[in-house]
Parts: sequence; C-alpha cells; structure tokens
Amino acid sequence: MRHVVAFRAAASLVAAAVLLTGALTLRTAAQSEFLGGQGMPYAAFDRLPQIDIDVTGGVIHLAFAPGPLALPRATIVEWVTRSAKAITTYYGHFPVKSLRLLLVPVPGQRVQGGTTWGYRGGAIRIKLGSNASEDDLRRDWVMVHEMVHLALPDLDERYNWLSEGLAVYIEPIARVQSGDLPAKGVWSAMMRDMPKGLPGPGENGLDNTSSWASTYWGGALFCLIADVEIRKRTSNRLGLRDAMRGVLASGGNHESRWSIARVLSTADAAVGVDVLTRLHDEMGPRRMSPNIDKLWRELGLKSREDAVEIDDAAPLAAVRAAIMK
Repeated sequence: MRHVVAFRAAASLVAAAVLLTGALTLRTAAQSEFLGGQGMPYAAFDRLPQIDIDVTGGVIHLAFAPGPLALPRATIVEWVTRSAKAITTYYGHFPVKSLRLLLVPVPGQRVQGGTTWGYRGGAIRIKLGSNASEDDLRRDWVMVHEMVHLALPDLDERYNWLSEGLAVYIEPIARVQSGDLPAKGVWSAMMRDMPKGLPGPGENGLDNTSSWASTYWGGALFCLIADVEIRKRTSNRLGLRDAMRGVLASGGNHESRWSIARVLSTADAAVGVDVLTRLHDEMGPRRMSPNIDKLWRELGLKSREDAVEIDDAAPLAAVRAAIMK
C-alpha cells in the first residue's frame, strides 16, 4: 500500500509540475508580444482593457499585460497618479495629451525598469515585479524618470546624455516639489552621485561618451550647472524648469524629433540667457571637469557621512532653495 501511495504522490507532483510549467509557458507566450522587439507594442496595447486617468493637460491610458500582481490595481493607479502629479507640478501640465502606459508583470519585486517612445504617440512600458509592495511603489523613481522623457523631443542617439541627464536631475526635484521627497535627502544623494558624471580617463565630451556614468550622471551634472547658471544670470527669477517649459510650449515633446541645437536655443530663448547653448559648447564636444566641490560650497552644502549639512549663509543658498521650490 505504501508503494501505491508513494506512486500516487509522485504522480501528483509530476502532474502539478506539468501544470505549472504549462501555465508559465502560456504566460510567457502571452507576454512575448509585450516584451519582445525594440519598440512599443502599440497594436497589442490597444487590444487590452484600459483604465483612463485624467491628469492636468492630458489623459493616461493604463493597461496591464497578462501576468499576476500582488498589489490591487487601485494601489497601482494611485502610484501612476502620484507620479504624474510630480511631472505636472514641474512642467505645469502633462507633456503629452494622451499617454499609453503599459505595465508588464515580471518575476520579483520592485519596479524593474522602463522605456519611453513617441513615434506613434507618447508611450511608456514599465516592468513591474509581480511581488512588488506598496513600499516599493512609494520608493520608486522609474515612473517619474520615464515621464520626464516625454517632455523632451527625440534626439540623435549621441545626445542621449541630455535625455537621461534631464530625467535623472528632474525626477527627484519634481518629487520634492510635489511633496513626495525631502529636499535635504535629494541634495545628499546628488552630492554622493554627481561625481560619477565627471569625465573618466580618455573621455572627450558628453557628445562623444559611451559610458553609462557620463550619459546619466554627466548629463545630470550638466543640468545642475545649467540650472544654477540660469538662476545666477536672472537674479534667481528663472531656472532650468522655465527653460524646459519653454521647449514644451513650443511643441517640443517626445512625439516630435528636433536637433539638439533647436532644443537648447528654444530653452535659452524661454529664459532670455544663452546658458544651455554655451554650456553645451563647453561640455559637449570636449572634455571639461567642472569644479563640483566649489559648487557644493557655494550652494551651502557640506557632506557629513551619509547626510548633508546646510549652510544658509552660503553665496548661492537662495539659488539652492529656489531649485527645489
């Protein structure tokens, strides 16, 4: 009898394994059209049921690819809405009138990456861990990062540093402005991470870089320097936010394709100073190592282990405060 029971138990385990394998195979097959290829699966997206989320200046069409998620959809909708609020706070309105937002469940936790397109209308695909928690969504930076991409025209690949740099720089500032992050913590993170963007051995300008650090953090450093310089030259009335709002106001979102010269000149015109064009002339084609330690001191920032010390008597303390407002 024990042999019969053991055989039946083994057979049940085999059957369960077959069913699980079959389910995973079906799920993988169902997801393949949403994860395969280099572009956004617009046609596949349009066949999915959608949840419409109204935001300032537009609407987000949210759809879920097949696959399990531990979180209820209402929690995910709240995360998307909160992320969009950060973007509309920074730019004044959502960068595109209609966004297709595709969430694809993948194994694991947290938000596991995103990609943004604009060639058939604004679209973002986010890979969301099946076991992601509410805390994962509260900590997430990916959704806002990708939404920032919507606010910049499509550029030649060699200028990816500007697209990624803006997203890295603006994402935490937008979240501070919408009440999701403390400014002091963002400055601490910038002091820790911005030096990664300084040019390494053999690097020759942002336009010629192939390194991850220079593309993301070098681009972010460019944005910080530009923000500070615009504020210095406009008596702290205007900043990078106003420059990039000017690009949007001229029709320059991700659904359009512009030259970098047009982006920078349009941004400069919006603030009345030629900071971005001039800075690109300095940092784009050739190696430049800004004195970032001096910049921190002038902003009134001093690193203390894992925190930052604030000096409100520093020469550019008012500029530092205005950047986060």
